[in-house]
Amino acid sequence: MIQREQYIAPIRDFYDSDLIKIITGIRRCGKSVVLEQISKEICKKSENIIYLNFENREVSSKISTCDELLSHVSQKRGSGLCYLFLDEIQNVKDWPDACKTLRLQDCSVFITGSNSKLLSKEFTKELSGRYVSFRIRPFVFKEIKEYLTQLGKTVSITDYLIYGGFPKRFEFNSEAATRNYLNDLDQTIVINDIINRYKIRKQELFTKLANYVLISNSRILSAKSIYNYIKGQFNECSVNTVTKYLNYLKEAYAISTIKQYSSKAKRELNFFEKIYDEDVAFNSIRVSDGIYDLTHNLENIIYNELLYRGYSLSVFSGKQEIDFCAQKNSKKYFIQVAYSVAERSTYDREMGAFADLDNAHAKILITNDDIDYSTSTVRHIKLKDFLEMDDL
Repeated sequence: MIQREQYIAPIRDFYDSDLIKIITGIRRCGKSVVLEQISKEICKKSENIIYLNFENREVSSKISTCDELLSHVSQKRGSGLCYLFLDEIQNVKDWPDACKTLRLQDCSVFITGSNSKLLSKEFTKELSGRYVSFRIRPFVFKEIKEYLTQLGKTVSITDYLIYGGFPKRFEFNSEAATRNYLNDLDQTIVINDIINRYKIRKQELFTKLANYVLISNSRILSAKSIYNYIKGQFNECSVNTVTKYLNYLKEAYAISTIKQYSSKAKRELNFFEKIYDEDVAFNSIRVSDGIYDLTHNLENIIYNELLYRGYSLSVFSGKQEIDFCAQKNSKKYFIQVAYSVAERSTYDREMGAFADLDNAHAKILITNDDIDYSTSTVRHIKLKDFLEMDDL
């Protein structure tokens, strides 16, 4: 597995801190791998390390409660600062008490857990003020290429646009096997985890909403607009229920949202948000006719890549919507995304979005075209070049 330095680097400053280090992220994005890589790095400077994976029956059969965990650590640790790695900690009864106690006993505690039971609003409540969290995401394109080099494989940009970056899926050699894996993962994350975690009684309604939202990625939606789509099919649906279910999808890291910023009102528009899938596979596996939504998946990919590179994002709502206002290190970029601007009408529409903007900030168009459409005021970046860049 590749070294995920982009994620490990910011965690490194907290190796010796008494704050509980939480490795968060969607299922199967590589949290456990990052945890293992950190432990191996710390092994170079200390032998006082305990690593416990509570999905391993040899571990969970002996340690299932707070007291058993505290006793085990007391027996196995050495003197001085002990580095403690607890994978899938939610399987331990009263784990918050254990973590809070261990951090006071000269332990540097690192934990991961299942989104459905740990990485939710209850989790932050349990450890309020005693933790620092780090979000891990599925592979971006450069990580995919590095990993596939290890596997002796290659990947096309189109494959990335369709099936995304969940690491495990690259081990499969056929499209059928890939889809089977991703369907099972989707079932676990979107249906089983959330329905079981929140004891959702209106399961058919939730499934309908989840399917609609995940196949509508890279679009501006509101709880009201989703309600209007669903209400004719479910009498028990309400805007409050839709809002609650959307929050469940966010807490499981299946989706994330960014706000619109109004150039006229000079403020955020709170009722409408743009929704992105954590991975474009959530869109593609819901396609039954083989006509994949490459246009919206491409924008979703750009969103994921920009987050990976450390940009804060919003949607700029001027005379015409601009897909991203990206900011980092006091620099601001206005970015439009299109699959292609080869047709004149599409070119005019995408370029026209920049018309009312001055030249104080960079204006960028990203497409999958091979022709350079740059102008004196707009920089065109080909998708294949953007995916290899470290920064804008």
